[in-house]
Amino acid sequence: MEDVLKKRGNCLMVYVPQELDHHFASQITDEVDRELKKGNVRQLVFDFSGTTFMDSSGIGMLMGRYRLLHYSGGRVSAIHVNDRVNRIMRLSGIYKYIEISQEAVWHQKRR
Repeated sequence: MEDVLKKRGNCLMVYVPQELDHHFASQITDEVDRELKKGNVRQLVFDFSGTTFMDSSGIGMLMGRYRLLHYSGGRVSAIHVNDRVNRIMRLSGIYKYIEISQEAVWHQKRR
């Protein structure tokens, strides 16, 4: 899993692989948690532009990162979510916690 993370300022972008199953969810969790432990991430963005499949382990991975970042006042969002993955997110109720958008986030103003 090369080039999955890209950081700019206090924003960490995670490029989600084509299939987000238990194997990849575990790898992403490890890599993102390493960055979060450094303490300088305020916004975590998951880019789903290349993702065609996600199962419940992907939902668990997203919610776990949300919990970690939420406690420190940060926020989590998902961008470029296709219809299939969006349906899974909607059914899980994750949209109540994680913003789902098609918008570029590098230049978003902080709330």
